[in-house]
Amino acid sequence: MANAFIPVSRNEIETLWTSVRETTPSPRDGLFGPSSLSWRINRESALFLGAGRASLLQLAHPWVAAALDQHSNLRTDPLARFHKTFRLIFTMIFGTLDQALAASRFLYGLHTRIEGELPAAVARYPQGSRYEANEARALLWVYATLIDSALLAHDFVLPPLTAAERQTYYTESRRMATLFGIPASMLPPDWPAFQAYIADMLASGDLGVDPLARELAHRVLHGRGSWVPVPGWYRALTASWLPERLRHDFALGFGPREQRAVARAARWLPPLYRRLPAAVRFVGPYHEASARLAGRAIGPLTTASNRFWMGQPRMMFMDTPSPSA
Repeated sequence: MANAFIPVSRNEIETLWTSVRETTPSPRDGLFGPSSLSWRINRESALFLGAGRASLLQLAHPWVAAALDQHSNLRTDPLARFHKTFRLIFTMIFGTLDQALAASRFLYGLHTRIEGELPAAVARYPQGSRYEANEARALLWVYATLIDSALLAHDFVLPPLTAAERQTYYTESRRMATLFGIPASMLPPDWPAFQAYIADMLASGDLGVDPLARELAHRVLHGRGSWVPVPGWYRALTASWLPERLRHDFALGFGPREQRAVARAARWLPPLYRRLPAAVRFVGPYHEASARLAGRAIGPLTTASNRFWMGQPRMMFMDTPSPSA
């Protein structure tokens, strides 16, 4: 990846948007619809268990760490960044086709403003090497961390997906990858190839952790700059899902105490989670989408859930990028 720079041009993303519009059978259902595995899996609030892992895997890519440090509000307002990320992802998954495309346009426009140089040499990348957010291989890694971490979290609290279900979920997710700006030709063709891609990246020299990435990771895992507390068992679970090399590089402890915390969480969390009522267990954007298709107004619990996950009462069109990532 260090020697391959593949920017996503405006013409390329316009072609992808046209393809999505032409191949979506029901614009009101959106990209996937209620019968899809994407709705079934991504409605689970438990997928947040994998958010820490996905964030750290992304920070292990030097371009991502530098971009977040130089162009985002991660340091000053991590909650706002959390809301922006989930607002985009949930709108792509549960929104109408127009909403999903608007979210993609927002993301592409925002990324066009994010470019710079690495402040220090990390992994294969020399100091001063250029990065930009609308680069296909970097986008592919970010997308891959989200998909892989979501399924890890799902299988931690719910019955594991079958091989066929994993393949179906991955095939569906390739449509969302298009909204990230990733050409289909760059995506692994199936679930085994996707897993091989993840393994190759983790073993490669494309990932590396420097003091900047380490500092940002600890801010994320300790909730610094935010009123949201991060429990110790969550940090231990995140560490358990990382390769040993990255655990060491991020300076994450995973000794007997952390291992016991993960073992306890594996005992109490799944049965507790499965007993939650659907109104709480499933995220607000899923309830909003279900109400849309049923012709119902959304209730106050859905509005409250949306505010928790997205920082706003409902999914909306997003036309103009804000100054920070």
